[in-house]
Amino acid sequence: MSETRFDPYAILDELGAVKTGFVVIGGIARVIHGSDETTRGLDLAPSLNKESLRRLGVALDHLHGQRVDGQPLDLSNLDPKREPVIELESDAGEIKIVLEPAGTRGYEDLRIRANREPLGQGVRPSVASPGDLVRMMEALDQQPDPLVLETMRRVLEFERRLTIER
Repeated sequence: MSETRFDPYAILDELGAVKTGFVVIGGIARVIHGSDETTRGLDLAPSLNKESLRRLGVALDHLHGQRVDGQPLDLSNLDPKREPVIELESDAGEIKIVLEPAGTRGYEDLRIRANREPLGQGVRPSVASPGDLVRMMEALDQQPDPLVLETMRRVLEFERRLTIER
């Protein structure tokens, strides 16, 4: 596939339209919380509920999502041990389905602390908390960008202070 312009609104709008369960993670989630990094795709931790996965498949079909490895996209038999990340290209850019993000137990673990963030254009996705984003970055095998990690730690500290002051 040729390089596609990244349009996170189109992806999030489609996922919301079919009412699939997911939490936004990765670079986009960090940007939403205040990081100034750039990203070319959307990472999400999906609900592994069969109906939610069916709806995710519908959304990905509407976005013309195709696996980058050329394999057929089958969301019916996902196994985080066998395939922890499924990378896709779509009409709206890169999408990564991360079944069990590093340092977490997946969607159910993340959704507890996630917040629905108003991003404009009627889009309000569930976004991983700053604490969970830090936890994921620290658990990754590769070294995270120290500036991004420090930014997320500061956001986390700021949120904790707001909570204490209430």
